Order: sequence, then structure tokens, then C-alpha cells
Amino acid sequence: MSDMLKFVDTPRQTPEKRSPDDRRTDFAEIYQGFSVKGAEEQASRCSQCGVPFCQSGCPLGNHIPDWLMLAAEGRMEEAYAVSSSTSTMPEICGRICPQDRLCEGSCVIEQSGHGTVTIGAIEQHITETAWENGWVEPIAPSQERSHSIGIIGAGPAGLAAADRLRAEGYQITVYDRYDRAGGLLTYGIPGFKLEKDVVMRRIDRLKEAGVVFKANTEVGSTVSFEELQRQHDALVIATGVYKARDLSVPGVGNRGVVAALDYLTISNRQGFGDDVPQFDSGELNADGKAVIVVGGGDTAMDCVRTAVRQGATSVTCLYRRDRENMPGSAREVQNAEEEGVAFHWLSAPKMVLGEADKATGVRVARMRLGAPDQSGRQSPEEIPGETEDLKADLIIKALGFEAEDLPTLFGQPDLPVTKWGTVKVNPSTFETPMPGVYAAGDIVRGASLVVWGVHDGQRVASSIHEALKDKPSKAETKDASLASVA
Repeated sequence: MSDMLKFVDTPRQTPEKRSPDDRRTDFAEIYQGFSVKGAEEQASRCSQCGVPFCQSGCPLGNHIPDWLMLAAEGRMEEAYAVSSSTSTMPEICGRICPQDRLCEGSCVIEQSGHGTVTIGAIEQHITETAWENGWVEPIAPSQERSHSIGIIGAGPAGLAAADRLRAEGYQITVYDRYDRAGGLLTYGIPGFKLEKDVVMRRIDRLKEAGVVFKANTEVGSTVSFEELQRQHDALVIATGVYKARDLSVPGVGNRGVVAALDYLTISNRQGFGDDVPQFDSGELNADGKAVIVVGGGDTAMDCVRTAVRQGATSVTCLYRRDRENMPGSAREVQNAEEEGVAFHWLSAPKMVLGEADKATGVRVARMRLGAPDQSGRQSPEEIPGETEDLKADLIIKALGFEAEDLPTLFGQPDLPVTKWGTVKVNPSTFETPMPGVYAAGDIVRGASLVVWGVHDGQRVASSIHEALKDKPSKAETKDASLASVA
């Protein structure tokens, strides 16, 4: 058995990163991953707290100290069993969760000045080891149920719900508007943070278990919501939020001003080898261009780092608050700076320069932080007379996302939504006021983290199982009715 509590003598280490010059040339992940020895050594730094704040800081309540101890002892198969018991996609969360704000940010030894345990990287190592050794077993329900569950949306929440429900033996069909499943995991997050084969193998595992995916399916046009209600015993709305927040400045409609998700989707499609005319034409390609990205979240970081890899001549990020108030991951900001991105803090676009057929730059206003807003954060305010003009050939709007008008899209005016357009649910069960209709993920909580989508998907699956497990399915009721008539 390995000794734990080595944080005093063993310094914190993260997996080795590829050099900035190397990683600027491709979309491969930038972290090399731990060696077996490195993972065991870093896991042994855990202090095995009596009250594990890392676990309470994780939306999934992962049993982090338990699998860190197992990893430190080299018992990786057992570590994976513990890790996967609370998460349907630990290797994905290990890569893209902002651990500095969640589990690692709550680590006790971090608070004592010794540097947090590198929880995310160890989680990734455990799961990659499991895949390599065939420990990720197929989903094998102990019994098959005739109940049919329809899931609208193949992002993190939808995939997590499909995984847990299929494990209980339910018949699952997932409907998605895109041609590939995965949602933002597939088309929103760049490969240098999450290589696409990592996502695809999770989806393949669901397909091998009998989950049916219906791609290029737009609920409300390709198939009606009413038809899905008739066909399934329960429905889960897990569409995410895809409506981009816009800039409200003159010139925003000029050619060359684009939405972040459009830009990232085209880049990811190009990485898949798809035919993407908007990339080939240069419309959504940063090659040879001066690029400005407006925004301070993780999507903005994805955009600036993608532009670097596409061959932009310069990449600048504008954010209206200072570095300390930036909502994106501090780790991603550091990675972007290493790769040559320039950050203009306390800066906001005042107008887009150029003509309708071609944007040429952005007039930027200098900002300062004023009184706190309702959330307690200091509100940015413009400093009169302090502006500068920055050249840009491509301007990317990365200001976040809002819910689409689902009642209209689905043709369901009675679908209850909040004033923000998110779907109203019972917070305990995730069921909407429409019987048998549930919702989970960003479409309930607003734009959030992937790990919260996984959390909600697993929770809604549990609620549906509790509601249906002792009830006959629609298919069974129909068969009984036909038998009685005969």
C-alpha cells in the first residue's frame, strides 16, 4: 500500500505541455498526460481529508479522495470503477472542467499553500488507462424494459441521460439537429482541449448498447413534438442554449463580423474532414487575418486559440472588465498568452469600422470598474474620450448564449419557460408541468459547464426511472388493450 499525504515533500506537477511553437501548428491536445509513475506520485499528495471539500466542490459529487488513494496504490482498474460510478464521461470532464474553480479550487492543501492535487489530470489518466486495458465495459442492462424514452439533444446532458437510462434497460432514441452527436463536445470545443475521438468513442459505446441516434432531426419541423409524445413514455428536452448574444454597436452587421459558434463549428467540421465552403472561401477562416475576439469566457478562449492555429497574423481579445474578473478559466488565458494572443483588459467595442461589405477594425473604448451590479461584480463603465482604433479583418462575437424560443420552435405554446427562455422544471425531478416531459442541462439552468450538463442528465435519468419502473409502458398497455378486444 502506498503512503498518502505526500504533499509536504512532493511538489505539485501538471502534465507536461507541448511547447507553444509546436502546438500553434495543429489542433492536437496540448497536454501530454501523466506517466503511470507521475499519476501515482501526484495522487499520493492527497491529504485524505475527513471532510473532502474537493468532493463537495464537484457538481457530480465524485468520490475524489477514494480514487486518488486507489490510483496512488496503482489500483487503476478499481480507481476507474469508483470514478465512473458517479460520472458517465470522466475522461471528458477531466480534460475540460475548470478544476481551478471546482474540485482543485476547493482542495485543502491548496488552501495551506502546498499546491492543489492535480485532480483533473489524474482523472483523465485513470480513464485513459481503463480504455487502453478494456476496463470500460459495454452497457449491459440486467433486464430489458419496453418503455421508450426520447431525448431531444445529443449534448452532455442528453448523452448522460441516455447512458444511465439504457443501463436500466430502457429503449432510448436520441434526436439531434446536427449530423453528429455530441453537441458542443463535438462542434463547440476545439480539438486542442478535447480531441474528437475521445467524444466519438463514448457515443459509439452508446450505439453498441442499442441507443438509437437520429441525426439531422429538427423537432418541430422534421418531426413534431406531439409525435414524440405519442411515441415515447417520457421525453427529455436537452437542447442546450444556442442563441448567441449579439453586440449592440454600429457596424456589427458588416461582412467579417461572425458569431463564435459558427466559427468554431466550421473549424471542427474542417477537422473532421468535411466539405466546408465557408472555411475554404475564407469567410470563417482566420488564415492571414488580423483577428479580434470580443468576450471573456471559455468560448472566447476557444476562438482566440483556434485563430492562432489557423494562421492569423495577430489575435486580440477584448474584455470589458479586468483579468481578475474574467469569467473564463485562468488556465486557458495563460495558454492563450503563451500562444501569442494579446489581451486588452478593460476594453469594449464602441463601433465596427469599415463598410457593409468589409469590416476593417474596431473602435475600442477604455473602461473602468464602477459600482457593483446586482451580482456583486463591479460594473464596467466607459471612460469618456479614451478610445483607440484596432485593425481587424475578422471580428468574432463571443458574448455567451441564450435559450432559443422553444415554445415556437417546437410548436408548443404551453411549454413553460422562464423570462430567460429556459424551461421550467421541478428542481427535484426535472419534470416540466407537462406530464412525462422532462428537461435537463443548459436549457434549464442557462449556459453553464459541461459537468453540470452531465450532472443534470444523470439526475433526470434517475427521476424517469423512479417514475416508470413500476408502471406498464405504452407498448404494454396497447398490447393488453388489443388482447382484451380479441
